[in-house]
Formats: sequence, C-alpha cells, structure tokens
Amino acid sequence: MKVVLQRCKTANVKVEGKEVGNIGVGLVLLVGLTHDDTEEACSWIADKIVNLRIFEDSEGKMNRSLMEENGEILSVSQFTLYGDCNKGRRPNFMSAAKPEHAETLYDRFNELLRAKNITVETGIFGAMMDVSLVNAGPVTLILER
Repeated sequence: MKVVLQRCKTANVKVEGKEVGNIGVGLVLLVGLTHDDTEEACSWIADKIVNLRIFEDSEGKMNRSLMEENGEILSVSQFTLYGDCNKGRRPNFMSAAKPEHAETLYDRFNELLRAKNITVETGIFGAMMDVSLVNAGPVTLILER
C-alpha cells in the first residue's frame, strides 16, 4: 500500500464536472494498492496518518496531528502510484491491485479512518477525477507499507 499525503488548506474532487468531495483544513490522500495488500496494512497506515505530527503549533513547529487539528481527509484512489516507468515509454501497471481487491481495501481503509472520528470525503473509485487543492506548506509525504 502506498499513500501520497498532502497537507491542505482546502481540497475538492470532481467527477464529470460535479463535485463529489470537499474538505477544509486537512489532508489529501492519493491511495494506491497492490496485490498483496491486507487490512493490516490499511490499519497501520490509517493510524500513522491521523497521528503524524505535521500541522504547526503556535510556535510554527510541526507538532500537531490531524486529530489534534480536527482536520478532514479527502481520500482518492490512485492505481497509478504503482506504475513502473523503468522500461519503455509507457508505464506498466501490473503491480497495481486488480479493481475488485483494490476497491474492497480502499473502502475498508476509509472506514478505518472514519472510525477514528475523522471526516473523510472521497472521490469515486475507478472514475476519471479532477482533484484540486491548496497545498499548505507545501507538505507532501509518501507512506508505504
């Protein structure tokens, strides 16, 4: 499992021009899954995300977590995180999980985040999406399990 995390001031996702998810201060998560990912991996990354101290305290130091900030999450499925660009000119996506497996784990991952009392907005799995955000910092991290 691979997640690109971006701290944001605001973010939204649209499908066919219609907004399907919108958050204020929080995190945008681009979520990629591979064949052997498990619920355990989802649980570990969900816990890591909500507890990472990446929001600024009153002194401007990154000492506050998403939970302490009462931030929100915009979670977007992103199979292209497992694109292999080492050979040729077209990415190879053989490492990305099959849609049936990926969608089940993606949904479970979002449930695990919501179980931590976090507001989680999402895109639509498998759809072409337009994601917009104001990246705060900018702060961008990659988590992998």
